[in-house]
Amino acid sequence: MIKNVVFMGTPDFAVGTLQALIDSEKYQVQAVFSQPDKPKGRGKAMQMPPVKELAVSAGIPVYQPVKIREPQWIDKLKELQPDVIVVVAFGQIIPKAILELPKYGCINVHASLLPLYRGAAPIQWAVINGDKESGVTTMRMDAGLDTGDMILKETVRLDEKETGGSLFDKLSDVGAQLLIRTLDAIDSGTAVYEKQPAESPTRYASMLTKKDGEIDWTKDARGIECLIRGLNPWPSAYTRYRGKTLKIWAADVEAAADNSLDTESSAVPPVSAEAGAPGTAPGTAAEVTKHSLKIRTGNGLLSIRELQPEGKKRMDVDAFLRGYPVDDDEKFG
Repeated sequence: MIKNVVFMGTPDFAVGTLQALIDSEKYQVQAVFSQPDKPKGRGKAMQMPPVKELAVSAGIPVYQPVKIREPQWIDKLKELQPDVIVVVAFGQIIPKAILELPKYGCINVHASLLPLYRGAAPIQWAVINGDKESGVTTMRMDAGLDTGDMILKETVRLDEKETGGSLFDKLSDVGAQLLIRTLDAIDSGTAVYEKQPAESPTRYASMLTKKDGEIDWTKDARGIECLIRGLNPWPSAYTRYRGKTLKIWAADVEAAADNSLDTESSAVPPVSAEAGAPGTAPGTAAEVTKHSLKIRTGNGLLSIRELQPEGKKRMDVDAFLRGYPVDDDEKFG
């Protein structure tokens, strides 16, 4: 019977699952393990991870190991004797000694439909790649990276203008309820464990960096628009304009008469930035009015809706054009 639970998690995504465990009358959260506090903001004041904030407010003991694999933390877990360890975006690799410690193992809530998108950033990559659906999988962890036996899944359809942030919120809510259903199934002996194939159909969903947000205008408009949504709110998509960084927060895809676009596919050969007459090169302003800015890409036009000049607040395109009149054929990137 599952009663005592140890929770391991760090960011906002894991907060909903911890709250669901706290709210349950069946499961007792003995302790929470989270990443160490980190300095944040201009003042570099130390800030608690979101999971720690919730645990502290709920009166649950919190441990913050720099390395969970160190003997002192393995000893602490042995002392706690959890029936199960729940892991949600903890941020560290769990060693075999811990995986094998609880009677019912370590149960992970992963924000993809495994075996798709194993890795650290499955939510953003699903949007970047233009997927129509995503979801959450619970699994019993093994020594591999998101390769453990799958238990339950729930699929979520992506909206046409889904962002990394909006999908993050959806899957966090889904994951919280799916974890409770998973523990109930394990506890009742009805859980079915499905082995994953050795290889994932998708590339490893590697952790994102700010560099990933740099827009390559030779790519097609659909792919760039997906990148913009996938990296909203972090790390954000950006280009260079008049020597400064310009973040792009929202855009629409439009086809040009001489530059048609297949909206169902982003697998379009890139166009050379040097090719064509003035104004036809990717990254140039194709159409500029008082209320719209359309930039040419390797295939199709991208109509910018919301953007943010360096050192300024986010603004819609009308406000931007009033402060930064864009010349016809002016270059971005």
